[in-house]
Amino acid sequence: MTASASGLSAQSARLRLTAENIANVDTPGYRAKGVSFEVMAGDIGGVRLGNVDMSSAAPTRVHNPAHPLAGPDGYYDGSNVNVMIEMADAQEAQRSYDANLRLFDQARQMSSSLMDLLRR
Repeated sequence: MTASASGLSAQSARLRLTAENIANVDTPGYRAKGVSFEVMAGDIGGVRLGNVDMSSAAPTRVHNPAHPLAGPDGYYDGSNVNVMIEMADAQEAQRSYDANLRLFDQARQMSSSLMDLLRR
């Protein structure tokens, strides 16, 4: 149950970062954030969040001479968020979250059945 709970927490944080990236797709100069997972040491296993990393991809150049951040050439740096990649990451994180939730529920049911057997 502990390993499953750590997976739930990690995927929740991943979904939160993905949502933040999608929300800032039109924010000038915003760099997409990503997170890595680390295996927890010990008998129980599980994962924990690693470092939150900023994407090193180049920002998109947006031409809008009326924008306050535009240079003399009329361009400014937009974000480097790729909405298609973020949507795919969100879908993957959601599926992983659901799998961990089912695993947690199964472990809970098994523990409950064991307790019922021990009471008899």
